Amino acid sequence: MADDSSEPPLPNSMTSTMNPYELLGIIHNPTTDTLTRNSPNPITNSNDDPDTKDIELNPKNKTWIRIFRPSESQHNHEQLLPLIIYFHGGGFILRNANSTIFHNFCKSMANQLSAIVLSVEYRLAPENRLPAAYEDAVESLIWVQNQALDTINGEPWLRNYGDFSECFIMGCSAGGNIAYNSCLGPSELDLEPMKICGLILNQPYFGGLERSESELRLVDDKYVPLIVNDLMWELGLPVGVNRDHAYCNPFVVGVGDNLERKLRFIKNV
Repeated sequence: MADDSSEPPLPNSMTSTMNPYELLGIIHNPTTDTLTRNSPNPITNSNDDPDTKDIELNPKNKTWIRIFRPSESQHNHEQLLPLIIYFHGGGFILRNANSTIFHNFCKSMANQLSAIVLSVEYRLAPENRLPAAYEDAVESLIWVQNQALDTINGEPWLRNYGDFSECFIMGCSAGGNIAYNSCLGPSELDLEPMKICGLILNQPYFGGLERSESELRLVDDKYVPLIVNDLMWELGLPVGVNRDHAYCNPFVVGVGDNLERKLRFIKNV
C-alpha cells in the first residue's frame, strides 16, 4: 500500500461511498501483491488481420509488440512510412496491447495517418510496479533501433515500409505517462539511425498529493471517479511512496532537470 499519510483529506462534501475495486472489477491479493482481473477485456487476435502481426520483445517478461501497417488500399509502396511507438492506457493495471479497443485504435491510426504503428505490451502493476513499464518502453525503442541496424534480417515490415528517421513516441492516459517517462532513457542513449521526432501525449496520466480543480470537480465522475484514480496510483507506484513521487508528479523538486533534458533531446534530434 502506498503511504499517503501526508495527503490532505478531501472535504466531507467530496468524499465518496463508491467501492473502487468493484468499479474496476478487480480483487487485490495483498500477500502476493497481485490482481484478479474480472473486468471485461475483449481482445483481438492478430491472426485475424493480414495487416497486423505480433513480435516477441522479451520472453522473460512476457512482453511483445503488435505491429500495424496500412491496408493495401491505403499504402503507397513508393513512400516510406513514419513509425509510431504506442503505449496503451489502463491506469498501469488493466488492459493489453491486444485489447480490442486499443487494437482498433492503432489500426485506425495506421490507415488514417499512413504510418507503421507499434503497440507495446508492457508489464502491468501491481505484479510489476513502476518503473517496470518504463523499462519495457525503453526496451521497445532499442528493439526498433536494432531493426534499423539489421538491414538484412530485420523485421520485414519495418525494413520494407518504415522510415526510421521519422519516429514518434505516443501514449494514451497511463500510456502517455509511460511515453513521457520513457523519453528519459532515450535522452541518454544513442539510438542512431533511429530518430525520435516527436512525443504525442493523449490525455497523459499524472497527478500529485495536491488536488487539482478538475479532480475535485469530477470526484464522482462516472468513468474515473477520484477514488478509482487514487487506487490505480496506489497499485502502480512503488510500495511506500505517495503521489508526489516523480513517476506521478512531473513537477516535484528534482524532476525539472529531467524534463529540461528530455525536451532538449527531442528538439535536437
